[in-house]
Amino acid sequence: MYSALQSAHSIFAYIVLALLFFASINAIMGVVSKKLFSDKDLRISLFALILSHMQLLLGLILYFVSQKGFAMLGEMKDAGMRLTSLEHPLINIIALVLITIGWSKHKKEESNNGKFKKIAIFYTIGLLLILSRIPWSNWLN
Repeated sequence: MYSALQSAHSIFAYIVLALLFFASINAIMGVVSKKLFSDKDLRISLFALILSHMQLLLGLILYFVSQKGFAMLGEMKDAGMRLTSLEHPLINIIALVLITIGWSKHKKEESNNGKFKKIAIFYTIGLLLILSRIPWSNWLN
């Protein structure tokens, strides 16, 4: 069960990263071009939000099902163990909080440009945080 969850978490990560990248670029292009915030823009941002939360849920399930999860917390001297047991989950939770804040703030915004700005800022920061804590050595093998 653990290996299936780990594979699903890794494969789903590609989809989530691509969608977050697309939502960020779409919002940045919306700010630059000063276009109207349409239903398409709303759906792109919403799907990025939903799939990011699903990925987080999958990761948390994987973390708590793992035999290594809490045992690895005692081995903070090893950079690889620290990354997968502490930094990756913690930074990704922070990233998802930022993405969620961006979504909430965009709903309260009146102007189209303001909506795009909120999504562009918060989704891009969230994406950069996620990219900074991916265990690349495990992921690219």
